[in-house]
Amino acid sequence: MPFTHRTGYVNPRLGTYFGIFMSAFIALTLLTLILEGLGFSDGTLKLAMFAGPIALYAVIGMAAYTKEPIDYFAAGRRVPAFYTGLVLAQTALGATGLVAITGAFFLIGFDALCLVIGGLAGFVVMAVLLAPFFRKFGAFTVPSYLGKRFESRTLRLVSASILAVPMLLVMAAELRIGAHAATWFYPMPTGIAVMTLVMIVVLTLAAGGMRSFAWSSAAQSIAALIALLVPVAIVAVIVTNLPFPQLSAGPVLRVIGRAEAAQGLPIILPPALAFDFPGEGLEPLAKRYSDAFGSVGPVAFIIMTLSLLAGLASAPWLLPRVAGTPGVYEARKSLGWATLLFGIAMMTIAAVAILMRDYLTDIVIAAGPVRFPEWFETLRTYGIISVTGEGRPTLSSFNMSRDDVLISLPIAAQMPAAVVYLAAGGIVAAALATAGAVALALGNILAEDIVYGLSWNPPGAGARLVVSRFALGMAAAVAGLLALAAPTDPLKLILWAVALTGASTFPVLVLSIWWKRLNEFGAVAGMVTGFSVTVLAIIAGEAGLTGTDSALAAAIGLPAGAVATIAVALATPGPQRSLLELVRDIRVPGGEILYDREMRYQRRKKTPRA
Repeated sequence: MPFTHRTGYVNPRLGTYFGIFMSAFIALTLLTLILEGLGFSDGTLKLAMFAGPIALYAVIGMAAYTKEPIDYFAAGRRVPAFYTGLVLAQTALGATGLVAITGAFFLIGFDALCLVIGGLAGFVVMAVLLAPFFRKFGAFTVPSYLGKRFESRTLRLVSASILAVPMLLVMAAELRIGAHAATWFYPMPTGIAVMTLVMIVVLTLAAGGMRSFAWSSAAQSIAALIALLVPVAIVAVIVTNLPFPQLSAGPVLRVIGRAEAAQGLPIILPPALAFDFPGEGLEPLAKRYSDAFGSVGPVAFIIMTLSLLAGLASAPWLLPRVAGTPGVYEARKSLGWATLLFGIAMMTIAAVAILMRDYLTDIVIAAGPVRFPEWFETLRTYGIISVTGEGRPTLSSFNMSRDDVLISLPIAAQMPAAVVYLAAGGIVAAALATAGAVALALGNILAEDIVYGLSWNPPGAGARLVVSRFALGMAAAVAGLLALAAPTDPLKLILWAVALTGASTFPVLVLSIWWKRLNEFGAVAGMVTGFSVTVLAIIAGEAGLTGTDSALAAAIGLPAGAVATIAVALATPGPQRSLLELVRDIRVPGGEILYDREMRYQRRKKTPRA
């Protein structure tokens, strides 16, 4: 059995390059702290922490300019496993996850674990069932894989049209969250902030496509992780004397639990299908932190976990990332890194919520008259927190903005303004990374699967890259307009997107590898049915017709798509022998990349013989 060499083209200096980036980023942060101590204006600090990192990202992206399609669409297939896993973890989390899940933990406690478990399980399923085989096939997009796997142009066009919808929802959510964080630096209308982020994404990625994204998003992911880990580690030292909040938040939670019981926070017993996640704006502390199934019912908890599992495992903006790794082994290894880093980020986010609750608890349990500290008045001035009722406040009297909990923690700890801007800059970096991943994947789908979707013959490199760069800009612009035209909660947009992706794509992708009997008719029927049923379930949930939240739409759409896939495949003629042999080749980890082999054959057919 032949096996290909895995690591021949990995740049050995990558560690040095990103070490230089981290040094520059940390030096910029320390310089900003020094300038703040010397009394420089707040505008100077904001300029340094906002424009400085963005300039670094843009320079990295533009320096990766390429004229080769394999570099533009797959980063030359030489991105090491660690960097692929780092970007996968960050783009799966995104700025929406970074801020909205933090706020959800703060407001409803352990009920937000359904998002954490679903995300981790999604990476595990991707690593076991999909990623190694997608890497062996080597397609640049999910519709390209499906089209070649079943030799169907119809399936290629249908899947491209369907997958464009959830990708636009994800990018719109990321742009809105990123714009919200950008207003911490410069108060501006939302439209201007969104379009500024769109221009930054296009400027950073247009030069090198996936090559630019691989290295600029790695830098953005590093910046986002630093912005998440550093402030909460400092607060953990202040509160617990240990710089590991992921481990030291437990004793703090016990203290909070006793205070919540004394304050009379209720223990809620919701219906099994209840899904009462906090939305945008000010939301009350609804329940005790450690009380499970208070805002989310047990059945809804399982449904959301499975929905997120299926949506992330088959996400068309995540799965093609493994095509850039040097081999199948690195594809598996990258998912291991992604699971580890995603888990660390989620544990840190939970610690942020616990420590922020601790600061509020200190206010209400203090003996004597209640005196609101200076940081509380600062947050109230920004409209992040409020107190309802009269007399002595309790924990249930506080209302807090879900999307500002992460930035509120360094303010509550009375850290320098540079640290607050570090946290806000990390959110902007996470938004740029995820929006860039989606914009690039959607642009590639528009160029490869819609513009050139009716032909298997690859066009010339020059025309191909021009169309792809134009499609990238168009995809980013459309997502920016959608972010402005659809003022919907970004977290809800993300949950809708993963429900649509999981219901329409997950059954077809899994069965395309593990069930040889599947044919193009079953694949088309499964995608269309899963997508249509999920859309109807979302509309019915928003209209209040079903009595369940629209975020749980995959509970109907995913089984419907799976049943339609299997039933139609069994009712129609089986696949040709050549497709059965293709499935066998996909399952073999070694050997030549199937997509590259097919493209080489197509080019040979176009070349006239001497």
